[in-house]
Amino acid sequence: MRTVPAVTAVEAAELIPDGAVVSVSSSSALGCPDAVLAGIGEHFAQTGAPRGLTTVHPIAAGDMYGVPGIDHLAQPGLLSRIVAGSYPSGPSSAEPPRIWKMIEADEVEAYNLPSGALFQMHRAGAARQPGVLSEVGLDTFVDPRHQGGRMNSATTEDLVTLESRDGQEWLFYPAVRPDVAIVRATTADECGNLTFEDEGSTLGALDQAYAAHNNGGIVIAQVKRIAAAGTLDPRQVRLPGILVDALVVHEEQWQTTQTVYDPAISGQIRRPLQVVEPVPWGLEKIIARRAAQELREDDIVNLGFGISALIPRVLVEEGHADAVTWVIEQGAVGGVPLTGFAFGCALNPQALMPSIDQFTLLQGGGFHRAMLSFLEIDQYGDVNVHHLPGRRHVTAGVGGFADITSAARNIVFSGNFTAGRRDISVADGRLTIRQDGAVPKLVERVSAVTFSGRRALAQGRRVRYVTERCVLELREQGLTVIEIAPGADLQMDVLDKAAFPLAVADDLREMDARLFCPEPVGLALDTPHHTKAGMR
Repeated sequence: MRTVPAVTAVEAAELIPDGAVVSVSSSSALGCPDAVLAGIGEHFAQTGAPRGLTTVHPIAAGDMYGVPGIDHLAQPGLLSRIVAGSYPSGPSSAEPPRIWKMIEADEVEAYNLPSGALFQMHRAGAARQPGVLSEVGLDTFVDPRHQGGRMNSATTEDLVTLESRDGQEWLFYPAVRPDVAIVRATTADECGNLTFEDEGSTLGALDQAYAAHNNGGIVIAQVKRIAAAGTLDPRQVRLPGILVDALVVHEEQWQTTQTVYDPAISGQIRRPLQVVEPVPWGLEKIIARRAAQELREDDIVNLGFGISALIPRVLVEEGHADAVTWVIEQGAVGGVPLTGFAFGCALNPQALMPSIDQFTLLQGGGFHRAMLSFLEIDQYGDVNVHHLPGRRHVTAGVGGFADITSAARNIVFSGNFTAGRRDISVADGRLTIRQDGAVPKLVERVSAVTFSGRRALAQGRRVRYVTERCVLELREQGLTVIEIAPGADLQMDVLDKAAFPLAVADDLREMDARLFCPEPVGLALDTPHHTKAGMR
């Protein structure tokens, strides 16, 4: 019987050759093999090896709240290139992670590519395919006609190329063939079989392991414990031991950011919904409430980070917790997606899918609505969600945003109309803007395109932008104001605060005054008027 050795994190680092391509399974702290990454950083500091690594992260490894992740490797000489769907992010007032400092200083080649595409690049590598043809990222910063996903001047090679087949444009994402895959699970048996019972998702661990194993590489798995051979339920083994080469035991691994363990995240119990705290009263709650009015009963809905992440908590407060089924890219289906530190997990999920299979749903348009957020909007309806010059660590990167928006038929973007210090009050169902934010968010041209409004318009998608003072819709004549908050002045508070001309709908109406009162709105979702065919 083949057994898999248990080694220390530093001993695991000794298995990694110089110049290796290392694939890391993680989503911030969720599933992050932080102890192994720390061991690699420690071994390099002591010996100068391994050197010149290329690391690949479909979703960020680590966070800014206690799990360093990729920052263990952010050392000149150790890391030469990083390809990631997202990066650790946090408040602008916080010290940026070391990886961001390296990127800004041109000390490492860095790419930001869509998470779903990165997962599929691993599957292609595992199957010995050349890569993936996809519409994901066309006409955005990922498109080689724009930035090609390159993040600094040290990064010059085009990883993504443009191809044409039968008169249609595609982006070609090359297969990933790692020398090493680093994954995390809950339990391993002596044969290396892995179960994920305490995890919030398996993420892409299996495909990343396949990609390394099938191309002659090795797989290192971090786990909380080791069980005797033959004692694990084979139905619970999600990554078989035939793929695993070394085990690193770390009993204290956190389930996710600032969460040691919550069995309701891993689907082992269901908690009463009274534990879900209402969204605090304020402008963000108003925005989330108005966005929630776009939902329909029985919708399958994707959810993004930012203000949009508050919408499920609004539904719980309004008594509609089960009215829609949420799907988030990390793998949770159903339940109540968590906000803040633990975003990417869900309370009481119905199912926990591998991330790559969740992206099959999302890239294929098998859902009704996407509820997302924005940093900037421009005159073409383009949205920037990933790039904040001078404070790049505030945003995580593209993540699954481009995968989701490539196929979503109905998209609702949520955000504040301006940024910066403001004096805006809400009373008696009315908005009063005494001092507005000095930073415009409706700009002539976004600093980087994460979503192409022109492409969405050409494809007949329905796109709305919800703010605290108005609702806009993307139409042929341009961005159009279709609703305005009670108390807001159309000219002074909306039209004059945009850096480009806005159209105004002939049937402009006021936003629901109940949105601007602290008590529950009495939200009533419309009955569905869609069919499965209507998703496409």
